[in-house]
Amino acid sequence: MKLRFAPSPTGLLHVGNARAALANWLLARRHGGSFILRLDDTDLERSRPEFAEAIEEDLHWLGLDWDERVAQSDRLDRYAAAAERLKAAGRLYPCFETEEELAYKRERRRREGKPPLYDREALKMTPEQIGRAIANGKQPYWRFRLSARTVGWKDLVLGDRSVKLTAISDPVLVRADGSPLYTFTSVVDDLEMGVTHIIRGEDHVTNTGIQLDLFEALGGDASRLTFGHLPLLTDEEGGALSKRLGSVSLRHLRKDGIEPAALTGYLAALGTSADPVPGLPKDLAPGWDIGRVSHATARFDMRQLLALNRRVLHEAPFDAVRDRLPEGADEAWWLAVRGNLDLMREARPWFDIVRGTIVPPVQEGEGAFLHAALAALPPEPWDAATWSAWTGALKQATGRKGKALFHPLRLALTGEEQGPDLGTLLPLIGRERAAVRLRLSAGA
Repeated sequence: MKLRFAPSPTGLLHVGNARAALANWLLARRHGGSFILRLDDTDLERSRPEFAEAIEEDLHWLGLDWDERVAQSDRLDRYAAAAERLKAAGRLYPCFETEEELAYKRERRRREGKPPLYDREALKMTPEQIGRAIANGKQPYWRFRLSARTVGWKDLVLGDRSVKLTAISDPVLVRADGSPLYTFTSVVDDLEMGVTHIIRGEDHVTNTGIQLDLFEALGGDASRLTFGHLPLLTDEEGGALSKRLGSVSLRHLRKDGIEPAALTGYLAALGTSADPVPGLPKDLAPGWDIGRVSHATARFDMRQLLALNRRVLHEAPFDAVRDRLPEGADEAWWLAVRGNLDLMREARPWFDIVRGTIVPPVQEGEGAFLHAALAALPPEPWDAATWSAWTGALKQATGRKGKALFHPLRLALTGEEQGPDLGTLLPLIGRERAAVRLRLSAGA
């Protein structure tokens, strides 16, 4: 079994890319197959080396590795050779129509009640006509002549699927400048690299029919190819996934503090009946089954992802995150604050609260109570029992209880309305910081 993930290095990876990459990797690793990272970089104007580097970095962040890395820009000779074979077989033919001419033809066919397909007029050109067009400075682009048949396959996700090739325009495989297009290069690579399984989005179903026809035209045995088309993602309301979510890059999610185990666990379960659980790909692979993916569209719910992220952080041991924590953070601090984090970027403010300097808000009308709290502040050393002893004494001295007792203290000590358990946090803040903050919050 051999699978591939083939992104174009024309931008950053986003949620949809990550889902496809993960599905291919999980299927390969579960069945002991190999996984290829193939950069589809034949669009020389838009492809950038910095995007290629970012793709590899993001895949490593997700926990994905590969057995082979290939760049299509290194294989241009292979595509040229394949194109010559198709020309010799009469399956690749030159065209000279401009985009304006093609648009006019499509509109004319619509007015005639016909589907706006390419009319194959170029096939009627004689060698002499082609020669004259080239002599006059026109450079041809090349279309693949599709078979007059219906191509079918058993899809791993969607079940029986078929594409009627006579209902599709002959696709352009080679541009006028000689550069090959994705539809062509993908088939050449899949054939020559021995790819056996192709997992991608449902929007590629028609492409699959074309590519199976092309695969056979190049001498391949289409029966050895297995396809799985993942239903497209929708947003929380079930509508088409907007750019607000669909174009969220992995780099953006990383910056916000999403953990890779949360994202991969969520994407692995997306579209199945299983409840998502956090986990890195290597832990998810043994139990992942593409047959569990539903035919229905999958709903990408950021709230569910954040819930998984909270779970990852709340259970994360100190050693697993220490290299991403503020300098000076220790295990006691991490264990105290992790249960209050939704995203890793929220850790820094709590480090400043415990180890740094903050200016709490002045609490109007609470000056007397806060001064009483300062006077009752016990001497160090402090431990887990200090908070209870201190607030117990204040309750007896002031008659306060519940929110009236605890809320002014939390606001003074942390500057926040809510947060980690103060019984754990107070010893980490220390008496000196606590005294300064009580005075500031009292307005004195």
